[in-house]
Amino acid sequence: MNKAQTLPRYAFIKASWHASITSRALEGFTQRIPAAQVDVFDVPGAFEMPLLARDLAASGRYAAVAAAALVVDGGIYRHEFVAQAVVDGLMRAGLETGVPVLSVSLTPHQFHETEHHMAIFAEHFVQKGREAAEAALMITKTRASLAA
Repeated sequence: MNKAQTLPRYAFIKASWHASITSRALEGFTQRIPAAQVDVFDVPGAFEMPLLARDLAASGRYAAVAAAALVVDGGIYRHEFVAQAVVDGLMRAGLETGVPVLSVSLTPHQFHETEHHMAIFAEHFVQKGREAAEAALMITKTRASLAA
């Protein structure tokens, strides 16, 4: 078995809504975990992430699953319900499967589709992607030490 086969694999789910921003989380994630160890999956929006996260985690192929979405206030209260359902669903997926499921799902209080806000949140998602990768690496290492 070669070294590449022994390295853990990670799944990264990203919502297509606001893809120019959510894709930046993947950029940050692969700054810490080599892209060759990351399988990327797209979903239409944040609401679809928990189901796929559960399926990916249950597959036994991944040391951790990360999911990125930007849930914005469109002038109705629905965004709060979506954001809560997504975070709860991701947590449940991890607890049910025993595989860490990490959220890079953010719900800003103020977001407007202006060049200024798009730039701010794009850069923020790079940082959040890095943080998710660092969490995935840390928990993978900790769990490996428990198994030894």
